[in-house]
Amino acid sequence: MDFIWFSTEEARAILLSVKVALWCTVVGLPPAVLLGWLLARKSFPGKIVVDGLVHLPLVMPPVATGYLLLVLLGTRGVLGGWLHDALGIRLAFTWQAAVLASAVVSFPLAVRSVRIAMEMADPRLEQAAQTLGAGPVRTFFVITLPLALPGIISGGILAFARSLGEFGATVVFAGNIAGETRTLPLAVFSYAQQRGGEVPALRLVIISVVVSFIALAASELLARRARARMGGRQ
Repeated sequence: MDFIWFSTEEARAILLSVKVALWCTVVGLPPAVLLGWLLARKSFPGKIVVDGLVHLPLVMPPVATGYLLLVLLGTRGVLGGWLHDALGIRLAFTWQAAVLASAVVSFPLAVRSVRIAMEMADPRLEQAAQTLGAGPVRTFFVITLPLALPGIISGGILAFARSLGEFGATVVFAGNIAGETRTLPLAVFSYAQQRGGEVPALRLVIISVVVSFIALAASELLARRARARMGGRQ
């Protein structure tokens, strides 16, 4: 029975993690698509710098990423102080901070997936569409996006799954507040520090594994269906 039913605090952590991961995907995927297209299709001065900055969160310690977010967007931060004083907006130590931390950490995965998909798409199809009178915007939405759809789907679900496992940046920027910012990884960590917390920690670990596996399986299934629509089955 202990492995079937969850306490209120455990359920809150699970629901908050799913909420944060969904918002992370919704917020992060559109700019990831645009940036992936830019890096795949365009040459411009400083491209290598942009590419390096985009992928920096992959190699930086997540705690360092969270600290930089806190310095920038905390209530006493460079931008966060102005948002708090002028507009009354507080980001740090809220569930929105968890979304932002997860989005920053998972963003390179989404960009990389989209970029690879767009680099593999045949640019001659885009050129043919433009030759027939389609403008750049219409070509992007009618030709480029459908061709890169498997990569976009994979990037979105990779970002979702990465958000579910995010710990370091979240604990620094959002904190570990029960019922407010305590996501699954933070809840597992908290229970692991408590006497008698082994069972709830194990329950949450099992849930994390199951949800992550479902996300990856869904990513593969959706990507295959997208390839099938374009006539390219694996």
